[in-house]
Amino acid sequence: MDAKTGSISGGCPFHGSVQTRSLFGRTNRDWWPDSLNLEILTQGGKSPDPMGEDFDYCEAFNALDYNALKADLTALMTDSQDWWPADYGHYGPFFIRMAWHAAGTYRTGDGRGGAGSGQQRFAPLNSWPDNGNLDKARRLLWPIKKKYGQHISWADLFILTGNVAIESMGGPVFGFGGGRKDVYEPETVYWGTEEQWVNEGVPTRINPKEGKALDNPLAAIQMGLIYVNPEGPGGDPHDWEGMARDMRETFARMAMNDEETVALTAGGHAFGKAHGAAPAPTFRKAPESEALELMGFGWLTDPEEIEKGHITTSGIEGAWSNTPTQWGGNYFRLLFKYDYELVKSPAGAWQWQPINQEYEDMAPDARDPSKRVPTMMTTADMALKRDPEYRKISERFRDDQAALDDAFARAWFKLCHRDMGPKVRYLGPEVPAEDLIWQDPVPAGTTPSQADVDAFKAKVLQSGLTVSELVKAAWASASTYRNSDHRGGANGARVRLEPQRGWKVNDPEELDKVLSTLDGLRGSLSMADAIVLAGAAAVEKAAADGGYPVKVEVTTGRGDASQDQTDVDSFAPLEPFADGFRNYLRTKADVKTEDMLIDRANLMGLSVPEMTVLVGGLRALGAVSGNSGKGVLTARPGVLSNDFFVNLLDMGTHWSVVEDSGEEEYVGRDRKSGAEKWRATRADLIFGSNSQLRAVAEVYAEDGNREKFVKDFAKAFAKVMDADRFDLTYAKYHK
Repeated sequence: MDAKTGSISGGCPFHGSVQTRSLFGRTNRDWWPDSLNLEILTQGGKSPDPMGEDFDYCEAFNALDYNALKADLTALMTDSQDWWPADYGHYGPFFIRMAWHAAGTYRTGDGRGGAGSGQQRFAPLNSWPDNGNLDKARRLLWPIKKKYGQHISWADLFILTGNVAIESMGGPVFGFGGGRKDVYEPETVYWGTEEQWVNEGVPTRINPKEGKALDNPLAAIQMGLIYVNPEGPGGDPHDWEGMARDMRETFARMAMNDEETVALTAGGHAFGKAHGAAPAPTFRKAPESEALELMGFGWLTDPEEIEKGHITTSGIEGAWSNTPTQWGGNYFRLLFKYDYELVKSPAGAWQWQPINQEYEDMAPDARDPSKRVPTMMTTADMALKRDPEYRKISERFRDDQAALDDAFARAWFKLCHRDMGPKVRYLGPEVPAEDLIWQDPVPAGTTPSQADVDAFKAKVLQSGLTVSELVKAAWASASTYRNSDHRGGANGARVRLEPQRGWKVNDPEELDKVLSTLDGLRGSLSMADAIVLAGAAAVEKAAADGGYPVKVEVTTGRGDASQDQTDVDSFAPLEPFADGFRNYLRTKADVKTEDMLIDRANLMGLSVPEMTVLVGGLRALGAVSGNSGKGVLTARPGVLSNDFFVNLLDMGTHWSVVEDSGEEEYVGRDRKSGAEKWRATRADLIFGSNSQLRAVAEVYAEDGNREKFVKDFAKAFAKVMDADRFDLTYAKYHK
């Protein structure tokens, strides 16, 4: 296979260059300005999904003939096609690489990437240098996708095919969970700021000598790579320390520790070969920029070159082991048995070749099994031998095949499922019974009676806790949810556990007071339910005090997670650097504060109106971090009113930058008297400055829409509180 191969440092998740950058970096239109633009057809919220709103993929997947599909995939592994022949007569390694690169874009920083929606089909991923020739792997699967249709998404098919490939070559598999629903357009993801791809001389994103760290939330070392450059940092094969550093950092940023990194690298490279049979300039461009008649193909398309096996992908040429279609321990055996010398592939890439390799240790030729050729290692592979910590793990795996089997199976499962969220979202007959800590397990809860709920809410409102305190605690618990990897949220009440209870944005001392009080009042309710219900009760009181009573429809039946069920390190990336909803910003960043608000709203699955009404409502309720009062544009904080929008858009107020705030704080003064009226931030003023957001803000500021504002806020607030209730929404699929 051609797969190219960590702790997350603190600080701004958007920190990178000195100058302020775009939240999304370069877009597909930047890379391919002449590509067909379909955005005009999706304006106004029109969906590009041909399946329609009523299509239930989970239900369709449960009706799949799973065993028949696996049998067809197994048969495909050795059904070599003339238009793209299988190396060694087996497509298994090719499909493992396809699955790996579908899942391997996942990063912990924002939970984006991964295999969850089949994004490998679309730009820019379909044209990344690291995904070279995977267009052929997807076309090989088309007859099977065509046969099973709506019952298997491309997203699920990519991963299941990788599993079947491993099994077909005798490798260990931990399990498979289906349920990934396809999307039909590229997702907007920040992949970096570079204007060139990795093979165009782009410098590495991390270089301690230059004081340059890997830009969060990115996990790859260079544009167009899944992880690292296998030739070495910046293509330098002699920098093995930098190679180990880059591997450790990039793998950690996609949730892998040292043991998992070694197991995945060795396990993946036990199969197949890298491709660097000819200089890359002899081949065509990537699929997204190729001629119409190639029908979405790119890179190598010449039949004569394909027939000869003159294939170049990574530029490195050769197999890692002498048994490239059979699972076993030969990867580590060869790595430690031989000394290696640096050579160049036919395509001109640096790689390492065994010195005086014995004939029986050579690999078969990919197209002619009667021939034997030397094996090879990349600089990334050599790091497993040279780095002291990696070497200890590698030697243990070399000497204990069962340990490698288990470690690889588990790490592969994690790689392919890390972005799926709670285990309840997994479907199919091969879902493992074991609960894994990275799945953020939460014990099942018990649904309380309505009488118990009503009694608790009444006690909360008589407890002395303020509306602001109750709303802030509920928001701190629920707003951690990310729809990118479905982590966080109120279920489990992890806001009372480390590390969340100590996050500065949550006002820890105030939060402890609220949680302690709720714990004493909740009776048989779970803490997770108590926190959410208390917030709902506070919103209902605030709405009634404003003259527009409303019911906040939140669910109950949540469970409480324990500290032992919480991986502290893995939750650290969920800590907000900025939360515009609570007007919180740790320090000035390289991305505009309002951009980070939009990014957070996107991760929470909110629309523009939902984001707008929530910001305005939370400000009116005084629910700002640190109780700073910034953005609380009302004379009656704690009352749910549209005062934020009314006063923000009031032409009697003149706004100016507060000196020494770095354009992060503003003062609003009366135009006539000059008296100070309000303090606000960029996250506030953007609703009056940006034309689209102002259009929505004006709706909520209108006199006739006061009740609408309250109802919309209550609905959006409930949506945030219930965003992670997969235990309810998926229950019907597990009967």
